[in-house]
Amino acid sequence: MLVQRMQKALVQMNVQLTLVVTDITGLTGLRILRDIAAGIHDPRQLAHHRDPRCRASPDEIVAALHGHYRPEHVFALQQNLALFDTYQQQVAACDAVLETHLAHLAAQASKATTPLPSPRRRQKPQNNEPRFDLRGPLHQLTGTDLSQLDGIGPYTALRLLSEIGTDMSRWPTEKHFTSWLTLAPCNQISGGRLLRSRTPPSANRAAAMLRLAVMNLGRTDTALGAFYRRLSARIGKAKAITATARKLAVLVYRVLKGELVYADPGADAYEAQHRTRVLRRLRHRAENLGFALVALTTGEVLGPTVS
Repeated sequence: MLVQRMQKALVQMNVQLTLVVTDITGLTGLRILRDIAAGIHDPRQLAHHRDPRCRASPDEIVAALHGHYRPEHVFALQQNLALFDTYQQQVAACDAVLETHLAHLAAQASKATTPLPSPRRRQKPQNNEPRFDLRGPLHQLTGTDLSQLDGIGPYTALRLLSEIGTDMSRWPTEKHFTSWLTLAPCNQISGGRLLRSRTPPSANRAAAMLRLAVMNLGRTDTALGAFYRRLSARIGKAKAITATARKLAVLVYRVLKGELVYADPGADAYEAQHRTRVLRRLRHRAENLGFALVALTTGEVLGPTVS
């Protein structure tokens, strides 16, 4: 809300900072905003705050900072910038308390039997993500590293564990767990006939986190990403998100229960495995109909028992 109000004040001053800076609360944006609030309105002087990593050139930033710095709009920017700084201080205080509490919980937990694995890849922290190490205390607390799962970073793992806890014995099987998350279809059967199979609506926060994680996996070269793309092409994105979230929930359950050490096989391995399953079904179907499959490249007759 405060960021939007600062953007509105800039637009009213005809300052198009958002066209050259992706995030006005980033390093370059905040430097420029603080100088504008302090009364510095020379575009070239403001453009000196450009970070070397900024994609926009200095001339583009200078052109975007030409505006009408009317006092009432500058005052609105000052007010909202001061409130933004206040909230950032409050967030930092909350992070400090969270770090202390997490370290206390990790100290009470039994020592992890396996060492902390190296991070899968360097991830850019989110704007609201705590700026202290999360993987170490969470690994000590759970005995595993949930951030090894695709789509789940350390901050997502922290929020997910705050919802489901670390004791998976409360759910006898993974099916009970996915049902509690409302990610499993609710089958309505009458007389042995399936009348309806639809995932019930729910406000489960853990399920929402898993769905959001799946949405971020759609363009990745991972097995879960390939699974999501295949389903979305066949049944639509909404149902594919739910189905992939259920698969991710099963992996979370198995990892936290100590039954699995996850390593992503990759999209190519998943596609090869899926092709093998499809080919096996085609062989059996062809045999039942009195036919056989023939490989076009080699002319080899593929029997139903060939893997």
